[in-house]
Amino acid sequence: MFFNSFAFAIFLPIVFILYWFVFNKNKSTQNALLIIASYYFYSCWDWRFLFLLVFSTFLDYYTGIQIEKAKKESIRKFWFWLSISVNLGFLGVFKYYNFFADSFSDLLNGFGLQTSPLLLNVILPVGISFYTFHGLSYVIDIYLKRIKAEYNFVDYSLFVSYFPLLVAGPIERATHLLPQVKIKREFNYQKAKEGIFQFIWGLVKKVVIADTCATYANAIFDNYSSMNSLSLLLGAVYFAFQIYGDFSGYSDMALGMSKLFGIDLLRNFNYPYFSRDIAEFWRRWHISLSSWFRDYLYIPLGGSSGGMAMKIRNTFIIFLVSGFWHGANWTFIVWGFINALYFLPLLLLKKNRSNIEMVSLNWDLKSVNIFFNIVITFAITCFAWIFFRAKSIGEAFSYIKRMFTNREFNFQFLANDRSNYELVSMIFVFVLIEWRSRTQVEPISGKWSLLKLALAMVAIAAFGTFSDYKEFIYFQF
Repeated sequence: MFFNSFAFAIFLPIVFILYWFVFNKNKSTQNALLIIASYYFYSCWDWRFLFLLVFSTFLDYYTGIQIEKAKKESIRKFWFWLSISVNLGFLGVFKYYNFFADSFSDLLNGFGLQTSPLLLNVILPVGISFYTFHGLSYVIDIYLKRIKAEYNFVDYSLFVSYFPLLVAGPIERATHLLPQVKIKREFNYQKAKEGIFQFIWGLVKKVVIADTCATYANAIFDNYSSMNSLSLLLGAVYFAFQIYGDFSGYSDMALGMSKLFGIDLLRNFNYPYFSRDIAEFWRRWHISLSSWFRDYLYIPLGGSSGGMAMKIRNTFIIFLVSGFWHGANWTFIVWGFINALYFLPLLLLKKNRSNIEMVSLNWDLKSVNIFFNIVITFAITCFAWIFFRAKSIGEAFSYIKRMFTNREFNFQFLANDRSNYELVSMIFVFVLIEWRSRTQVEPISGKWSLLKLALAMVAIAAFGTFSDYKEFIYFQF
């Protein structure tokens, strides 16, 4: 069940009505309803994997209590490593086993040893990376004595399985979500209104921006060998907005619908394409994941406390692991490596913390420099996205080679399709809307939220690019 599906359009109002008008006596009944709704939501993807979610929940709940109760350090370590090993083991088998098996087989074949790897014919469980990281952070925090173990199984189960988080995050922390789960929520009209606005804006990002850009990005990447430089350049830009619209759209929908239930989630995207350098980009892109790796991998490895060699080593580890987290393919690892290379000069020059606050542009030389830095950062980000999108490293290099060697800048791919011109215009309008709201504390707030939604609807009506989604959009709005 997708957030932008007809089934979810029925599911969410039903849960909302039951939550506030039937199960509103205390926090226990509210939490019980949300758990039932979350398990139903998850089972709609594949009911068999519901058992995996329940097992993972029980494992971390039980091991967290045992770690806290243990008197000896050896016993604490036993339960800690049991949880870590089982969680990463499940993640490794379902998400990475076939990748490692194929890679090892290719290595042996390179030495002349012909092998046929035993591959698993299994579907990747939806959201396994997200709820696994929820559990891991919880157990690690208990082991490090940052938090106390949660003894209420219902409350802990909701923390792990809360349905707005299951598809695409954000990755929540027990320190942030559990305190909200443990109290009764009261309906707040203002928060609910902001939640509706944010959900709709996220839906626009997903359906209008991401899905439309995906149509053209797929067409260009699938036929890159016959495309000219301009078309390939546009393909990379389309994919940049596709992946941003997908990730941030789902995050906005998750944050928005969660406000309807009186729960605040961590902000996950903060206008990353307006960053002035790659360090700022990673502070604004997939914030919950970046901060998770910082707190549970980068800092334990030594962080920035050691010498420059250690800082460089840890930086590359973080980016490579981040790339691998996104998918089981060498292209994701190369993508992470490229971003580490981008980050390296800032680290060496100690400028990785230069651009912290978002700034406004004026008609002066400083603003021209800021604008130039934003364009450069977006350009190198799009270049790295080519590896993220390509099916193989070889395909990525071929795509890039043709983009720089076939120097034809006529609208080859766009010539006979008016909607492509409109797509570029739609992206331009979207960028203007995002630029106007980037300095706000909340993604959607005040009168400007109404204007953004109005502009978004005008864009949908004006640019006839959405034939595949017209019926859905008319039904929704």
